[in-house]
Order: sequence, then structure tokens, then C-alpha cells
Amino acid sequence: AGARRAEVYVEGKRVALVPPRAFGPRPSPSLLTGMCCLTPGNMSERKLQNARGRKGFQSKKRRKMSEICQALCSDPPDVSALRRMAISEGGLLTNEIRCKVWPKLLNVGTDELPLVPGEKLRENSKDFQQVLLDVRRSLRRFPPGMPDEQREGLQEQLIDIILQVLQRNPQLHYYQGYHDIVVTFLLVIGDRLATALVEKLSTHHLRDFMDPTMDNTKHILNYLMPIIDQVNPELHDFMQRAEVGTIFALSWLITWFGHVLSDFRHVVRLYDFFLACHPLMPIYFAAVIVLYREQEVLDCECDMASVHHLLSQIPQDLPYETLISRAGDLFVQFPPSELAREAAQQQTEQIAASTFKDFELASCQQRPDSVIRRRFRNDVRCDDHSRSILARLRSTRFVKLAVMGLTVALGAAALAVVKSALDWAPKFEL
Repeated sequence: AGARRAEVYVEGKRVALVPPRAFGPRPSPSLLTGMCCLTPGNMSERKLQNARGRKGFQSKKRRKMSEICQALCSDPPDVSALRRMAISEGGLLTNEIRCKVWPKLLNVGTDELPLVPGEKLRENSKDFQQVLLDVRRSLRRFPPGMPDEQREGLQEQLIDIILQVLQRNPQLHYYQGYHDIVVTFLLVIGDRLATALVEKLSTHHLRDFMDPTMDNTKHILNYLMPIIDQVNPELHDFMQRAEVGTIFALSWLITWFGHVLSDFRHVVRLYDFFLACHPLMPIYFAAVIVLYREQEVLDCECDMASVHHLLSQIPQDLPYETLISRAGDLFVQFPPSELAREAAQQQTEQIAASTFKDFELASCQQRPDSVIRRRFRNDVRCDDHSRSILARLRSTRFVKLAVMGLTVALGAAALAVVKSALDWAPKFEL
């Protein structure tokens, strides 16, 4: 009651009474100088600039949504344009758009989706108990504040999606972390469509992770250090001396970063990028994260424990758009074919990620299903035809690379990344 009070006057009038220490310690002179610069004039100017920035962003968003709609409405849909939209800044923008575009990126029809599984699905599954344990531990993957009843219902759907994919594809082997990928699709596109997309993803992009052993997964991890070496030999040599290896990036790779990122917006942005690109793109993104943290790595003790601990704790405030741009640029500059010799512990033809060509052929002719059916009906004739098309496309790709000069700007690099994504294509079973 007896505390002194400070009076603030403006133009001779008292407009505020505040305790002298109401706002903590006395501000520094530099801070006061900065505050004095906040005049009504420049505050209004800043508000105007912010308003213009928001208006510009909304304009770009509307333009991009229009371009996506146009690509979807083309007959047939312009998959190459959809890939560019998924790669470019902001990705596919909304989950509503992802429901329409993700199936196109994976060449999955939405007319005949898998039926709801029966009650015997869980009884006959050898993986049920492990899947159940993993799903029960996945609480953090669901939006905070979601009602328990809704979350538990989604967890039951998650179990059924995983078991249904495994039942339909007995050559696939469940691994811990697989549910982190599946739950992302479930939350974005719903259970039935998620089942169809996850099945295609599991037999192609994720195929090497679902082998009986981890040999192919280790082989893919072996691309990490050659990429880092190409860009930053000093960082590469430091990590080699520390003998840190690549295990710190295992969970990044096999969950498409879904297990290590807490913000769901960042997860789905990366999924836009990965679905539109070559299946080895996640390892390039892992490399740019390490390169981005160069100084942190070089400042820590050069031993395995210290470096592994640092890199295992992935920052949550990464500049994702910048890193996506950088990953696309590195893929163009150092494609997997140039790194395979260093990375190989086995022939690259033995991993699924190196065997796919049909997407390129399909996207060129814009009639994926008919092209693939013709290919399987007449192997010899279509094989000759595909070679000629692939030769023309590779020539076009080299011309574009020469023109863009290996720029780091995603707008240009995205075109080459899309072309490289089409070098990889699934072996469709008809």
C-alpha cells in the first residue's frame, strides 16, 4: 500500500500509473533506444508491411491451389505438375488436397478401396501382439487434446490397416517404426484410403525396410556419409574420426521422420516431398540436417558417444523449406548412381529402390495403367519402346540441368528432382 508509484505523462496529462518494478529489471540503454524508434509512423509502416506480406502469401496460396486443381482436372491428371506442386514451397497446403493428390503420386485408384477387415484378421496374424504394443505406445503421434474415445478408435483402425497390409503381402515383414508412417496416412486421409496407399508405399518406397533382415536398410544408410563428404569433407572426416556411424539416422529414415518430429505440420510437409521424389530422398534430407548442424557437431567432443547423442536429438525448429530445397539440389548434383560405389556393400540392383522405371514411362504418356498393361502383354515390343522414351527423357533432363546450372533455388531444381523421381517406378502387379 505504501509502495512508490511512477507516473507517466503524455502532453502534460497523466495516462498511466505503474509500480516502478512492475516490468522487472531496468531496461538497458540499447533496448530503450530501440523502443524509442517505435514511433507511431514506423509502427504503422510495419503493420502495412505485415498486411502486404499476408496478402502476398494468400495470393500465392490461391494461385497454387488453382494450379493443383487444374492438374487434377486434366484428363488424364498431370502427375508431373502435381509432383512439382508437392515439392515446391508449402507443399500441398491442406489435408483436403492431400486426399486427392497423394493417390495420384502413388498411382493408386480410389474407385475400389480395400474392404473393412473381418474379425479374424487379428486372430490369424503373427504380428498382432507386436503391432498392438507399438500402437499403444504411439500416443504422442495423435493431436494433443483429442478425446480419448476418438484416439482409441483411431488406434484400432491403425492396427487393422497394418495387419491388413501384411496379410495381403506375406513377403513383407513388420518393423518397429512402420506404425509411425501408417498413422500419418490415417490422420490425413482416413482408414480405407490409407490402407490402399500404405500398401503401395510398402511394396515400393518402404520395400527395403520390410525385408527379413536389415541388410538393405543398412545399405541405404550408407549413402549418408558419401553425401556429406561431397559437400563438407571436414565434417565428414570429423564424424569418421568419432566413429559415430549412421545409426543415429535410422529412426529418421524408416519412419520418414514421423517418429522424431513433434509438429504434425512438418511431418506432412515432408511426406508431400518424399512422395513426389525418388525413394532415397529421405536419406538426402537426413544429410542436409547433419550439414545444417555442422558447427554444433564440430564443437562437440570427437567421440562416438558425444556426436551420436547430439545428432540423435533432432531440433524441432529446423528451416524445413530451406532444407527441402537443399536436399533437392544435392540430389541433382550427386544422384544415387554417382554415390553407389561408395555406399555399396552389395550390388545396388539388389535393393528395391534401384529397380523402378515404369513411373517415367507412365508419366510421359500420361496413361499409367494402359502403358503398364501394354508392357506386360508384350515385353519385347514395349521394352524397345520404353528404352527410346527413357533415352529422350534423359537427354531432356541433361539439357535442363545445364540450363539451370545446378542452382540451389527449388523452383528450378524441382524440375530435375521430379525427373529423377520418375527414374524410380514400381513394378505393378496386374
